[in-house]
Amino acid sequence: AAAAPLISSVQKLVLYETRARYFLVGSNPAETKYRVLKIDRTEPKDLVIIDDKHVYTQQEVRELLGRLDLGNRTKIGQKGSSGLSRAVSAFGIVGFVRFLEGYYIVLITKRRKMADIGGHAIYKIEDTNMIYIPNDSVRVTHPDEARYLRIFQNVDLSSNFYFSYSYDLSHSLQYNLTVLRMPLETLKTETTQTRQESFDIFEDEGLSTQGGSGVFGICSKPYEKYVWNGKLLEAVRNTVHRDWLLYIIHGFCGQSKLLIYGRPIYVTLIARRSSKFAGTRFLKRGANCAGDVANEVETEQILYDASVMSFSAGSYSSYVQVRGSVPLYWSQDISTMMPKPPITLDQADPFAHVAALHFDQMLQRFGSPIIILNLVKEREKRKHERILSEELVAAVTYLNQFLPPEHAIIYIPWDMAKYTKSKLCNVLDRLNVIAESVVKKTGFFVNRPDSYCSILRPDEKWNELGGCVVSTGRLQTGVLRTNCVDCLDRTNTAQFMVGKCALAYQLYSLGLIDKPNLQFDTDAVRLFEELYEDHGDTLSLQYGGSQLVHRVKTYRKIAPWTQHSKDIMQTLSRYYSNAFSDADRQDSINLFLGVFKPSEGKPHLWELPTDFYLHHKNTLSLSQTRQSYTYWWTTGVLKHLPLPFDEVSCAENRHKLTVKKFHKYEEEIDIHNEFFRPYELSSFDETFCLAMTNSTRDFMPKNVGIDPSPFTVRKPDETGKSVLGNKNNREETVLQRKTAASAPPPPSEEAVSSSSEDDSGTDKEDEGAVSQRSTPVKVTDTGDNTKITENVVQSTKDVYGVNLSDIPSEDDLAIYARFVQLGQSQHKQDKCSQQFSSKHHLDGVINLIPISSFSQDNIYEVQPPRADRKSIEIFHAHIQAGRGNMQPLGKDDFLMYREYIRNRYM
Repeated sequence: AAAAPLISSVQKLVLYETRARYFLVGSNPAETKYRVLKIDRTEPKDLVIIDDKHVYTQQEVRELLGRLDLGNRTKIGQKGSSGLSRAVSAFGIVGFVRFLEGYYIVLITKRRKMADIGGHAIYKIEDTNMIYIPNDSVRVTHPDEARYLRIFQNVDLSSNFYFSYSYDLSHSLQYNLTVLRMPLETLKTETTQTRQESFDIFEDEGLSTQGGSGVFGICSKPYEKYVWNGKLLEAVRNTVHRDWLLYIIHGFCGQSKLLIYGRPIYVTLIARRSSKFAGTRFLKRGANCAGDVANEVETEQILYDASVMSFSAGSYSSYVQVRGSVPLYWSQDISTMMPKPPITLDQADPFAHVAALHFDQMLQRFGSPIIILNLVKEREKRKHERILSEELVAAVTYLNQFLPPEHAIIYIPWDMAKYTKSKLCNVLDRLNVIAESVVKKTGFFVNRPDSYCSILRPDEKWNELGGCVVSTGRLQTGVLRTNCVDCLDRTNTAQFMVGKCALAYQLYSLGLIDKPNLQFDTDAVRLFEELYEDHGDTLSLQYGGSQLVHRVKTYRKIAPWTQHSKDIMQTLSRYYSNAFSDADRQDSINLFLGVFKPSEGKPHLWELPTDFYLHHKNTLSLSQTRQSYTYWWTTGVLKHLPLPFDEVSCAENRHKLTVKKFHKYEEEIDIHNEFFRPYELSSFDETFCLAMTNSTRDFMPKNVGIDPSPFTVRKPDETGKSVLGNKNNREETVLQRKTAASAPPPPSEEAVSSSSEDDSGTDKEDEGAVSQRSTPVKVTDTGDNTKITENVVQSTKDVYGVNLSDIPSEDDLAIYARFVQLGQSQHKQDKCSQQFSSKHHLDGVINLIPISSFSQDNIYEVQPPRADRKSIEIFHAHIQAGRGNMQPLGKDDFLMYREYIRNRYM
């Protein structure tokens, strides 16, 4: 491969403290390369951080810490009191924050592996530690500091914040793989610094070998909108090495394994919540003056064949869709204490200024066409939701006047609530028609060209597919943007239906199904539906304060009666959250994201009557440049449509990349080394791939003789969960899985805290952690065993598909007798062979003794294995080496040995 993603070399951190300084020592997982940050503790209000940019070896770090320990003891030569103490072990820095006193450092102390994309691990933050930097002797106390600290810590970093050391989570898979496929000439011009920051005696030799062994490592600038700790890292971004900077996203991440006759296909769902205009349900509606909308979430479904891991050789596919509030100036007044507060348009916007800014962002990131699926009510007795529809239609009509017709914004209004109440119409059938037309227009991303079988037997739907077909596969151009009023229940169901349609095309493009269609009640769709419901519940909890009220089953009209009472409870929970706790959560989000910065002489956060002025910057200052009313898009965007401007290879985009050239064995680009960790002892029971939700184990019926294909339609009583005993247990299991997305994990799975004083602290992590959705299912107690056996015992016709006759035929009996004879003879042979080998030990003789009375049954009639020429040469070289005759080493051997020496000792 010409290029590979850069892997951060700071993955384990230990914080040491002296009275005057903190020393943050970061290392790679193998603990062969180290970096050190010095943080000054004598400054009461300023952050002074020194990064010497030097890469240390293990020996050098030990010597450095030893000298620091010796130099900071109170008396020279005193052994009792240590001058350097270990404060905490961690896995990354969330950032640095200051309120009214000095700075704090926020460290990730527990992590859990949630997903794996081509060997790149995605982790969820499980716990963090917030440490005050200045020393007590210089601390200037402030009475309101504790209150700000409490508000800041209200943002629970252990719920649904994710990061990765090697995969850019703020961008889509399409962007990340497009960057890696840049032409080599482009990368060579961008390699501003081929030499690494540390002096390397082997570097020139390794990289000059005909250009073959040099690999470009690429790291892209994160997409700011989806990064949640951007402001927290702002103070150090330009002073420390990029390996220290760990960008986190907020939203959802879930992964399940779809087994197709044993072939593992990983289905991943990643939701990125926007950090711009972020907040809670009734307090953040519509858009701000920069075109950022409330509750904006980008959902990406990634499908890949896990049997081949690398980005260059493997098969990867993804589909992206977006949800977000209607891009207008509107709000709802919650002071009236009504369940549905009236919708008001706050500002007149005749030239659709806000909508223009919003759709301009989307054209840059996704290309065209942008498709709006508007699910709000069209017919109402009292005009409520319709206000938004009328205004949105006017805005889209206005903006489309100036776009070329082929790139116009497509608007699809569909009153989902009306269709749900109708007994004649099936909601999901209608949604399926919309989904098909949407996926045909946007296409989807796949990193390999169409397979030969789809060229031989073309499917008519496949030939009508949109997007952009390139030599390396297909690109998704454009995006579906779904909204209702809250963008929660109706939106999640609509997104599920579009995702299900796209999933069928993705499976077809990878050559896994013969037609791009998926039926309900198959294992594959059940697995996908559960992923989407967890995704919907998590996003709903973040924005609305409760889980989903209406699910896919509600719209399929197959939800049990007990579901109605649960729906009422969720509605009440949502109402309570909106009325009483949302204001505090909004304050916490404003403080965490740096929207509000405390300072002396200004009103405190809790004294502000509204946060409107924090989110709408144009109210505080008048912009010098005004956007055109007609040419409302950014220059250069239109020229490249339908391709997204962000993915085009131009000078502006190349400046966002960091490109360095490495030797092919370097740890910074070796994903094989990063994934398999050959230097660590790993237990199969704890590996992530075994713990994740599995279509065969969790969804396939347990009856023998059932078709194991995940694309076979099952009866409602045939799910994998139906053999778990009585109904109550089933409900508990489902509930357990549902709440796993938002609730803390059970103690058995919880990652061990790494903040202990033990020297091996950085290793203490649940590396083979369990997926957040794969909560262990407990089979019923022994008391219920009788019930289970009653359920499982079935007739031979049900189990095997045939009726066994009463008396077997003579031929069958003869075959059975031969089988028994073979088994008995085998045991005799085992005993005989043991005695024989102890008496007669002959070298190189293979004894083939018939052990059955039937000559054609002889199981020992085999040819002895033959060793190939290379194996014989290796064996002879091994024998010669034992006698002291060494073989001359080849060039590859020299390079590998030097690499080993440099990593180990230098």
